[in-house]
Amino acid sequence: MKENAKTILITGASTGIGYGCVKEFHRRGYQVFGNVLQAEDAERLSNELGDNFVPLIFDVTDTQSIQNAVKEVEKALGKDQGLGGLINNAGIAIGGPLMLQPMDQIRQHFEVNIFGLLEVTRAFLPLLGARENHPTAPGRILNIGSINGRIATPFIGAYVGTKHALEGISQSWRRELLLYGIDVVIIRPGSVNTPIWDKGVDVSPYKNTPYGDTTATFAAFAIKEGKSGFSIGHVGNRIANIFEKRKPKTHYAIVPRKFKNWTIPTLLPHRMLDRMIGKGVGLIQKKQKAV
Repeated sequence: MKENAKTILITGASTGIGYGCVKEFHRRGYQVFGNVLQAEDAERLSNELGDNFVPLIFDVTDTQSIQNAVKEVEKALGKDQGLGGLINNAGIAIGGPLMLQPMDQIRQHFEVNIFGLLEVTRAFLPLLGARENHPTAPGRILNIGSINGRIATPFIGAYVGTKHALEGISQSWRRELLLYGIDVVIIRPGSVNTPIWDKGVDVSPYKNTPYGDTTATFAAFAIKEGKSGFSIGHVGNRIANIFEKRKPKTHYAIVPRKFKNWTIPTLLPHRMLDRMIGKGVGLIQKKQKAV
């Protein structure tokens, strides 16, 4: 069995972490298949990157468009080559309190962030090595989660729920795919300067609700954290380094100000973290002093 060529598919490639990964893997000489939704994004990336970049226009929630993309990748690789890697990055984040957020928005998070990930992975598993007489070494899957897969933040509960689900699904995938030698690694980014939160922190629909002030406080905090987060280039480089490790760990946290934003929150008792977060965004009112 020959080794895989440097070939990789990255979903959600037009902006943010996906775009950072596309640029970094392309710079390292990989043939990169980049998933986008819009033809103009495909054209923009093709013009920017040139050779060794293949745009794939498909929606991760659309079965037929995923199958069409599989055929496109099969044709590009040829019969004697497999897919070296899959980075499941496509995702959405729309803010709002779970008590008030429209159910169609909550369902949309799971359709894109979880069911889309599952369907894309299942579709490309044969090219990654889940088939008889696969011509090359098995590929590797990196699932882009979040620190919110371990630390639940208020007002993005739907997103948090999907990232917790991603953690469990990734572990099950990794154990099931031992049969084929396909590894699954979880990436847990912290704050990243990416457009995903431009819409995600729009909590204006909740301005005139009991959560109006607290959602506004959270949104201001989220924007500040995002703007001071790692660049997409830095994250893309870290992810490429992880992908190329001979024996990677099962998960990695890529978090700025890591001790404050990851180590402490994951070690604190949940009730203590509840109080800290609650006070920070105004969900716990200060006690009035007795007169």
